[in-house]
Amino acid sequence: MDNSRRSRKKGTKKKKHPLILLLIFLVGFAIAIYPLVSRYYYRIESNEVIKEFDNTVSKMDKTELEERLRLAQAFNATLKPSEILDPFTDQEKKQGVSEYANMLKVHERIGYVEIPAIEQEIPMYVGTSEDILQKGAGLLEGASLPVGGENTHTVITAHRGLPTAELFSQLDKMKKGDIFYLHVLDQVLAYQVDQIVTVEPNDFEPVLIQHGQDYATLLTCTPYMINSHRLLVRGKRIPYTAPIAERNRAVRERGQFWLWLLLGAMAVILLLLYRVYRNRRIVKGLEKQLEGRHVKD
Repeated sequence: MDNSRRSRKKGTKKKKHPLILLLIFLVGFAIAIYPLVSRYYYRIESNEVIKEFDNTVSKMDKTELEERLRLAQAFNATLKPSEILDPFTDQEKKQGVSEYANMLKVHERIGYVEIPAIEQEIPMYVGTSEDILQKGAGLLEGASLPVGGENTHTVITAHRGLPTAELFSQLDKMKKGDIFYLHVLDQVLAYQVDQIVTVEPNDFEPVLIQHGQDYATLLTCTPYMINSHRLLVRGKRIPYTAPIAERNRAVRERGQFWLWLLLGAMAVILLLLYRVYRNRRIVKGLEKQLEGRHVKD
């Protein structure tokens, strides 16, 4: 009797092991793939935001678009080039969204930045509050509005290392000669990277307006996950000539393809694990029945 009870207890303990191991595996697997899934979800979501922006702008009256652009250019002419603050300081984060770029806003967004070299299209908002930097790129207040022209220097900033969105995480992979685009109203401004520097957070010299120049700088924290300095990728305005609609669509579809592939792989893995677990239970049940018959015999 004692031997029979001990064997039953051992069987009960062994019976729990597959389920516990399965749960541990699933938790670890979920933690491991969370950044990938959330980033691909953000990409799909941001693509929808960008499509909505493009559709809205395409329906706007041409006269209204020209007036908005004129107001933005007039505002840029009044800027003082020395009044720029670090976007990642507490002071700037608390400042929130400024009203100074209202003439460019379309559903709270002023456009989007496209960076083919790192396959990113990111909605742009006004300001550098944490709420904004969690969902897209922010226009640094005090810098030029992103409408181009002589004596302008636009600064677009975004986070690196967010688990929910890639944003500027790969900005350090950009090289001189790469081209990025700012989509604002019905305008597409092309900039070719001519300078990449790493500076102290209080060094604003590289992002100040330079006489006669038309610059745009992409700004983020560096080194990755340490954030003690600022990485500045500056582009000089060049004529926009290349058709990009097909490339944009390809990037968006590629992002969706990999997301569905990942989700499909997850489903297959879970199905296989379930079948293994179910088969083991069937085998255990058969073994138990055989043991019972053996005891009776």
